Amino acid sequence: MSEVCVKVALRVRPLLPNELIQNHKVCVRIVPDTAQVMVGSDKLFSFDHAFGPTATQDEVYNSCVQPLVETLLRGDNATVFCFGQTGSGKTYTFGGGNLGEEGGIIDRVAENMFSLLWEKKNSDGVETKVRVTYLELYMEQLQDLLEPHNTDKELFIRENDKGNTVVVGAKERVVTSAEELLSVVEAGNVLRHINTTGDE
Repeated sequence: MSEVCVKVALRVRPLLPNELIQNHKVCVRIVPDTAQVMVGSDKLFSFDHAFGPTATQDEVYNSCVQPLVETLLRGDNATVFCFGQTGSGKTYTFGGGNLGEEGGIIDRVAENMFSLLWEKKNSDGVETKVRVTYLELYMEQLQDLLEPHNTDKELFIRENDKGNTVVVGAKERVVTSAEELLSVVEAGNVLRHINTTGDE
């Protein structure tokens, strides 16, 4: 198993049009040519990556996520976790359902992964099967977003014999393309709980 390493990236979104109208001011700045962020005039924080308001989806993906796709295809685990208050840009960054320039992390992982799998199949004759589960942990309850009508379903987080964390009882779907994977994600997104930070 590969070395476990947590890397933290910060992305500062631009002020929104209504924030500009209301004269909001920028209080977080990226220190040029560093992975440091200045909050206010005197607080400096360091990260593995720091992206300013002009950073593209491509820059964020290539710096932070693309290497993880190769990790996955070697059979190791990888996790990308977006965290922030409501309106901070998590949904935009994470994406789902847009294979264009504005596509987020999910879109790009799907595209990149199936492209690499196709290359492996053509060059080495390697056959693969991609299975998807889509779960939500909300208010300390696991919900299977691929089985929306089965609310009584019990899901259990366990460690398997290889030391991997698995969710027993989760519905799996086999997908054969980036488009099919994103279709499953979009269907699951409809069932997600979306609340303002701090709401229950």
